[in-house]
Amino acid sequence: MLQSSTILQLDRYRAFRIISIDFVLCCAITFAPSVLAGSTATPFLTLDGTPPLVIGHRGLPGLFPEETLPSYEAAVQAGADSLEEDLHLTKDCVLVARHNPWLSDNTNIAAVAMQNAAVAGRRRTVPGVWVNVKYDLAQFGGPARYLSDLVDPADPKSVLKSFIVDGEDHTGDWSITDFTAAELKQWLGGTTYDARAERPADLNGKYPVLTMQEIIDLAKARSAKTGRTITVYTETKNPIWNNAQAIANGCGTGSHPLEDALIKLLNDNHMNSKTAPVFVQSFEPESLKYLRLAGLNTRVVQLIDGNSVNYADGSVIYASPGSENFVSGRPYSWTIAGDGRLFDSMLTPAGLAAIKTYADGIGPWKPQVMTHRMSPLKALNPDGSVYQTLLSDVNIVTPTRLIADAHQAGLFVHAFTFRNEPQYLAGLFNADPAAELLLYFRAGIDGVFTDFSNTAVAARATYLKEISR
Repeated sequence: MLQSSTILQLDRYRAFRIISIDFVLCCAITFAPSVLAGSTATPFLTLDGTPPLVIGHRGLPGLFPEETLPSYEAAVQAGADSLEEDLHLTKDCVLVARHNPWLSDNTNIAAVAMQNAAVAGRRRTVPGVWVNVKYDLAQFGGPARYLSDLVDPADPKSVLKSFIVDGEDHTGDWSITDFTAAELKQWLGGTTYDARAERPADLNGKYPVLTMQEIIDLAKARSAKTGRTITVYTETKNPIWNNAQAIANGCGTGSHPLEDALIKLLNDNHMNSKTAPVFVQSFEPESLKYLRLAGLNTRVVQLIDGNSVNYADGSVIYASPGSENFVSGRPYSWTIAGDGRLFDSMLTPAGLAAIKTYADGIGPWKPQVMTHRMSPLKALNPDGSVYQTLLSDVNIVTPTRLIADAHQAGLFVHAFTFRNEPQYLAGLFNADPAAELLLYFRAGIDGVFTDFSNTAVAARATYLKEISR
């Protein structure tokens, strides 16, 4: 149950919920799953022939601080099928949910540090060290070296000094692995992250970091109350980094304490089965492969990232000149192993077949599912300089082969991330997020990660009505 203070905070959005969330639930019940009287239903194009899932990405962060109790509660009330979270191990080896391990962008830690010397003193200020890549730069591109937090190769615990996450420099920030779960709860509160200037901020810092156990408890309680099966959709976040941190902190006895902790938690909750209300996701294939070998039996999802899009022709760009080359261009384990392949290698029929050996589905970036491009191209600015094509210029969005190829390989497709703000929408959609969602639903997408579950559930209800469901 929500505490009275939480209920009071949520009530400030009651007017919004009356016209969106509550209405959406009514529509969802009206149109799903039975066929409307006197109509002929069109089959779903999803892999299993069921309606596409609405996955509450970090809860409902479009309206509430992400990965906090009110965010997840609101996602359930909006009709989301699944609650998505990112997992890290704390200093005392507890699984907690935060999007990033650096705390300045998703908690109020900077403000807290101004009043709390213990917090202020935990900023990591030791620079990382440079490591040369081992793959062929001429073939794969990108920078010739990347940063590492292993500042002393002879001392595995030296990773607790600098703050480099998968090649990305966060020197001067605070690491989630330097705080116990109790300290995180006592000192810090979650905040908005994406589109933070446009999203409600008055609840920022007022709700603590959640443990994974608390999210499981919430999903179970709300499933029982609503009569719906609400799944948890958990990500092993930055697993190479998290495991090195956890080993240095004395968590577990093996090489994968993050994954081991997750399997134990699922076993303890009797949720480690193929039919359990659980999805486990990661951008890191080595994490998912280890989980399978170590006894994970739930549904598994390989996430697939990219860096940017050439809106002139719709091609996704993976290699880049900066640290994002190592963060979003390829799995980090490939970089440190000297494997120069990029995420696009996963999107080929051969790559999808390889994924099928350890996963049940893929979680691609939206432009990998739908080509985004502008036509006719605007070549020059009025001053004669080259025109930079933007997402707002995109007037053609068409399906790639990915859904068909993934389904052919026996993999479902859950695309990320759907957001309402115009800055995230192609110009084609005229600032209407439902128009974007409908295009993906009509193409046969199996599920959508969304920051606005209320919008996605409403769009799905419209789609169900379209096909007489």
